[in-house]
Amino acid sequence: MKDAALNLLSLAKELEALILRAVPEATTLSKYGGTLFTLKPDEKEGQFCGVFIYSGHVHLAFSQGARLDDPKKLLAGQGKYRRHVNLKSLDEIDGPYLEGLLQAASRL
Repeated sequence: MKDAALNLLSLAKELEALILRAVPEATTLSKYGGTLFTLKPDEKEGQFCGVFIYSGHVHLAFSQGARLDDPKKLLAGQGKYRRHVNLKSLDEIDGPYLEGLLQAASRL
């Protein structure tokens, strides 16, 4: 069980690093049990994405994900705004594709 938790923590840290590589001007906020990323830290709802660790996966959430162009259909969710990707291991990270989504999300 400890190995699984460490793997999810490593996965979350890798996703956070990917976000900061894709959008280096982003600021992080610890909120809702995860890490939010924003370009407008003074605005209550200025975040564009967040990383959250759950018991069996890491959740990469996009605040305005429904507005993103996602030709690979990687984003899940049916809500009015948010979309997400659930990842269980490092090898599931499609770096270049996620970077493109993150950059687009930061511009919304």
